[in-house]
Amino acid sequence: MAKKELTYKEALGRIREIVAEIERGDLDVDLLSDRVKEASRLLRFCDDKLRRVDADVRRALEAMERDQQAEKEEAGL
Repeated sequence: MAKKELTYKEALGRIREIVAEIERGDLDVDLLSDRVKEASRLLRFCDDKLRRVDADVRRALEAMERDQQAEKEEAGL
């Protein structure tokens, strides 16, 4: 069976769960360390995902602007 890829929404939800656990103070030191490491990994994942989406959106907007400019030039504007 193929491993399901983590989504941004799932990662963010898990980060919120970890923060809630930490805020409640229910974790012993060993588990706290594990949760902090997990949260750090999830935060990097979210940051990477946001950066990729930002780059994709910027490229799409630049392409739209080029297309609009080309249309204006073709129309003689």
